Amino acid sequence: MVTLADYGEYETAWCPGCGNFAILNAVKQALVKADLAPQQVLFVSGIGQAAKLPHYLNANVFNGLHGRSLPVATGAKLANPGLVVIAESGDGCNYGEGGNHFLAALRRNIDITLLVHDNRVYGLTKGQASPTSPEGFVTKAQPLGNPSIPFNPIAVATVMKAGFVARGFAGDVEHLSDLIVQAISHRGFSLVDILQPCVSFNKVNTFSWFKERCRKLDANHDPTDIHAALEVAMAEEDEIPIGVIYQNDRPPFEDKLGLTANGPVKTGETERREAFEKILSAYY
Repeated sequence: MVTLADYGEYETAWCPGCGNFAILNAVKQALVKADLAPQQVLFVSGIGQAAKLPHYLNANVFNGLHGRSLPVATGAKLANPGLVVIAESGDGCNYGEGGNHFLAALRRNIDITLLVHDNRVYGLTKGQASPTSPEGFVTKAQPLGNPSIPFNPIAVATVMKAGFVARGFAGDVEHLSDLIVQAISHRGFSLVDILQPCVSFNKVNTFSWFKERCRKLDANHDPTDIHAALEVAMAEEDEIPIGVIYQNDRPPFEDKLGLTANGPVKTGETERREAFEKILSAYY
């Protein structure tokens, strides 16, 4: 039986009070609820404070370039379809530098889970406006206010019919961990956008600010209804819906390629291994 202790306890480099601590707890709880042992899971991250989270887990981890977690996660899933692959990084990493990879993953519907720590600011590089920062948001780099409207990842993922689209809040660990379990169990691309206060560089979207506005979706919401999902995705900031916003049963990308039944490339039949090694040898 998998326990929280299996995923270890490590010293972190986060600021005291950072929302990342709660997300780390939610991730651990979700892995235990899903009965996933560390060797069954691969975390792929980019660059940033959020991307450090897999460093504090006893699990398989690949730490890549800024905005490039999804290509690596995609390659890992295609090479080993039986592996549970989770990409994890921040709003700047995934929606900014990694924006094109985010769109490609939505189109493909690859069977991986993307956890985005959305604190509406670049926390590692000292507080510039990020893709999800509200218009007019004042920072040291934007003293006159952010001139751009915020990117809406929930609406974009819904319009592009991602397999599973959810929003969570770092201030509700139990609810967030349940969302992560559902995301991992869904076959197809799963996005969990996590509202995460940055106590050092975002003095607007604080824990109390989010707590006053976050509202759990009630049982009347039908996540299979794309029109209802879009209405939720476009909700104004005075009430922010959290929960499963949209989901469908689109076949995962790897099913279309016929990879799921064949198993990992490295353990496939001799003919497949020889063909794979022949391709690799062309690059030597």
